Amino acid sequence: MKLAWTLEARQDRRHIRTYIAKENPAAALTLDALFTQKARNLVNHPAIARPGRVTGTYELVVHRNYILVYDVADDLVRILRLLHARRQWPPITDVADQAEAPNE
Repeated sequence: MKLAWTLEARQDRRHIRTYIAKENPAAALTLDALFTQKARNLVNHPAIARPGRVTGTYELVVHRNYILVYDVADDLVRILRLLHARRQWPPITDVADQAEAPNE
């Protein structure tokens, strides 16, 4: 199985690292290493996390404040977002879009 980070997930990760590094550069590096480790573990255990709030996704709590949102297709674990636990997920607009989608 392979691992890939989407552009949004990479941006989330960079923003988290930059924000934390302003106050504590060492903590930012430690947390970023934790994100890497937890994401790599998904390659061997892709179904370890809880089902996500968005259909077809999983959510892994990688730290008490951060959640890794990902999906699995064929032989690829794709990291979709890396979000603060208090952040509205999915965004309200995404929820409305899913509710309006026709049933197939």
